[in-house]
Amino acid sequence: MSRLSRWLLPLIALLVIAQAGRSYIGQVWNGPGPLSQNTAFVVPHGRTEIVGRALRGAGIIDGVLAFRVAENLTDDDGALHAGEFAFPAHASLADVFRILRHGKQVEHHLTIPEGLTAQGIAALINQAPAMTGQVKVASEGAILPNTYDYLYGTPRTLLLKRAERALDVALAAAWPNRAANLPLSSPEDAVTLASIVERETAKPDERPMVAAVYLNRLRLGMKLQADPTVIFGLSGGLGTMDRPLAHADLLTPSAYNTYLNTGLPPGPIAAPGIAAILAVLHPADTDALYFVADGSGGHVFSHSYKDQVRNVARLRALDADRQDAVERN
Repeated sequence: MSRLSRWLLPLIALLVIAQAGRSYIGQVWNGPGPLSQNTAFVVPHGRTEIVGRALRGAGIIDGVLAFRVAENLTDDDGALHAGEFAFPAHASLADVFRILRHGKQVEHHLTIPEGLTAQGIAALINQAPAMTGQVKVASEGAILPNTYDYLYGTPRTLLLKRAERALDVALAAAWPNRAANLPLSSPEDAVTLASIVERETAKPDERPMVAAVYLNRLRLGMKLQADPTVIFGLSGGLGTMDRPLAHADLLTPSAYNTYLNTGLPPGPIAAPGIAAILAVLHPADTDALYFVADGSGGHVFSHSYKDQVRNVARLRALDADRQDAVERN
């Protein structure tokens, strides 16, 4: 065999092998992968080998070797990223690399509802999936209820800080545009009153009326007499009790008992939403000083105590009629 043949034949063999490899990778590149259903998967940090093994273990790719070769052939397209990604069913190798290089990570969402206490908010955040660490109970009324998005591995303390910052931003925008002559000395007072409004009514259209009643009482030096503040004090900040509020509870001393103390309580009793805050800063135009639940989720408002007594008696009679009808049926 000539000298030329001795080095040419191995070269040809290598070229044939390389071409066969490229052909195989080309088939796998666009062909359907093994994944049977849409899957969110946390791709680890590490070398191509580590990433490939993790993807194979999750059933996203068929083999690590093909993955490594494909990554080497397409490395000009960009680096592979770690994080949580959504892979569609039967994702091809091309789909997998597109997702790892250019895809957006999976977004998780946590909704913090209006009217939740600080203890409830801390428990909600600490139970939320895909985050790290734990949060302590924040100051009452220090966060803005909303739906917050986050990525896998986000520290829970970071989400809590975002919620606190959101309230600061909302107050900074809303407080300067408040109605004139409100008996409130600070944005913190507005949050405190808004937390009471939030716990008093679940009907959005009633919030400005409920806020107006309490603001009218503050102007006149009347006690707020808000049941939710009494419950907050009696429950140690939980905001709920395992029994109905009794008359004796209204006589139990507490800094939050607005039947015994004049003015606002020492601080918020829950986290009010932006709608409740705006209701306090832009209350309804009314002289109402009283309201009573109407039995259907709403309230009846009145200016005089005489009308309030009449409304209470009428609504109690309606409740009695409803109860009789239930018992007859």
